[in-house]
Amino acid sequence: MASTDADSDRFRRPPGAGSPGGVLTRGLLAGAAGVAAMTLAEKIEQSLTGRSDSYVPAHTLQRLLGRRHATVRDSLGFNWAMHWGQGLALGPLRVLMAERGMRGAVASFLFLNARLLTDQSLENATGVGAPPWTWPRDEQRTDLLHKAIYAFTAGYVADRLAAGPDRTRRSDRAYYAEARSTNGSRR
Repeated sequence: MASTDADSDRFRRPPGAGSPGGVLTRGLLAGAAGVAAMTLAEKIEQSLTGRSDSYVPAHTLQRLLGRRHATVRDSLGFNWAMHWGQGLALGPLRVLMAERGMRGAVASFLFLNARLLTDQSLENATGVGAPPWTWPRDEQRTDLLHKAIYAFTAGYVADRLAAGPDRTRRSDRAYYAEARSTNGSRR
């Protein structure tokens, strides 16, 4: 089956979409906003529940770097690096989603799953974490709440910063009908 110009148009950036550097910059901003909101929520939750800091992020990063577990004092820097690093690194994905027309609550819910998958994959691949279904239910709820705050805050910022049209309110049929009329192709 031969590829047509119409097929290759589906993979091009939508009109008005930003440059890769712009996606990265806006994504880092969205990711930073998400991490800041998640961190604030965690600190509020910890002050209410008395839950102590988790050093799983620090130990995960130390394993990834091939380092031994550091003292608690030294682990704090690794903890913040992993905590902020993961959130910043995933921000451009959410901006890219928004620039491709995936915006709003559903897109943020999908992004929440990407955030959870990244977290759990790294923690379990390094042997530092345990599968979430083995955790006590209160810890599962707390982790989901914090990651949801990250995902929806980053999503809100990404949706506002994204270049390109917002196609969330339009059906696929309307989008593809417009694409055919502007490209002159028929399917």
